[in-house]
Amino acid sequence: MTLRGASREYPVPEAPKSREGVIDQEVWWKPFWTLSSLLIFLAVLWGIGQHLWQWLDQPVTEISVEGKTRHLDRTRLATLIVERLKSNLLSVDLGEIQSVVNEHPWVRVAGVRREWPGTLAVQVEEEVPVARWGERGLLNHQGDIFWPELKEEYRLLPRLSGPALDTERVMSQFHDLNRMFQPVGLSVVSLNLEARGAWSLELNNHIRLVIGREKIKERLERFLDLYTITLSARAEEIELIDARYTHGVAVKWREKPELEKGAG
Repeated sequence: MTLRGASREYPVPEAPKSREGVIDQEVWWKPFWTLSSLLIFLAVLWGIGQHLWQWLDQPVTEISVEGKTRHLDRTRLATLIVERLKSNLLSVDLGEIQSVVNEHPWVRVAGVRREWPGTLAVQVEEEVPVARWGERGLLNHQGDIFWPELKEEYRLLPRLSGPALDTERVMSQFHDLNRMFQPVGLSVVSLNLEARGAWSLELNNHIRLVIGREKIKERLERFLDLYTITLSARAEEIELIDARYTHGVAVKWREKPELEKGAG
């Protein structure tokens, strides 16, 4: 806009635009763009995550059973896992699979992990049997009972028995007794703890020994002295020795075959 005068024209400056309107627009648009950018970023991230999840969540194509084993049937264990497997590799519940593995009687400790692209790796520590428990169970070094299918080879292991809550006590006594008998060439093949606390055992020379509940060490030491001095020479003739006496032992001799009786 200009003003006209008599001789000269003078430009009149326009009024400056208001900054308040510009500032209001900036204040309104800034959080909008921030929110929009965040939503776009999250959408992209979600898409990448979905793509990555699909790539990682591959079908399980292999079950790998690792660890040193002698009695454990790896193929059978892998079959048991497959029967319980309901998800892909990333979706599978490792805790559930570990529970399945731990249910196997020959597994002492187990761990499960994922290995891409499609392997479920199972690390196992096998039970090591050191004795039988009763007619059907086995014991490890710690005195824990486990119940596998008994094969004929396990029947050669020492047989222990007693109350189920006393397995550790029986196992400890078994080791202590073998240490006592070792110097005279004997070992325990069967050990029983009765509910009332009385001990009895069978030695590797087929002699049965009744010890009782009291003065276990004293009675065993007396038996070993007598065995070393006199009884060892006639060990094949002895069926049972009762060591519960205060100053000696009672010996039950095996019956002689009929032919030997007639010859005598």
